[in-house]
Amino acid sequence: MFIQTEETPNPAALKFIPGVDVMGKGNAEFNSAEEATNAPLARRIFQIEGVQTVFLGADFVAVTKIDSLEWFSLKPAILAGIMEHFASGLPVIEKSNETASSADENDISADDNDSETVKQIKHLIDTRVRPAVAMDGGDIIFSSYEDGIVTLQMRGACQGCPSSAATLKMGIENMLRHYIPEVKEVRPAAT
Repeated sequence: MFIQTEETPNPAALKFIPGVDVMGKGNAEFNSAEEATNAPLARRIFQIEGVQTVFLGADFVAVTKIDSLEWFSLKPAILAGIMEHFASGLPVIEKSNETASSADENDISADDNDSETVKQIKHLIDTRVRPAVAMDGGDIIFSSYEDGIVTLQMRGACQGCPSSAATLKMGIENMLRHYIPEVKEVRPAAT
């Protein structure tokens, strides 16, 4: 197995691309080994000292490290962990009712209760923003829309990225305001 690595705009995060489906559809983020109890791949990566978060995308794994360590010391162990996982035949995520509900939280599809404005916002985020952000090892989830303010949650390599504020303001806010005049501002969700 050949695993490609790509830098992300976040210097504390690297994107690992194993050349096979990781999640296939959807994504999952883990901020600790305790959160990864049903995720054998994430659990294996958290065994490496210095790993802060593991984000599983459709076809990639984004790993965020603690600031005090350098990638040259962590990268070989992470590559080995990913290879060992896929060679083991274990699932990436063990299916459970809890897993199903957390996967539903990532679904930002419009529903019948959404206003027309919220449906437009979700559509633009899903079709224009999320694919671009996934290329950088992250995801953005719609949180809310109220009084012209859109709140979005940054995940994966985007969370804690120095350029995420600029992405929200200069990129996403400008695009949403262009297509949806009711949008006044885009803010990050409180974490």
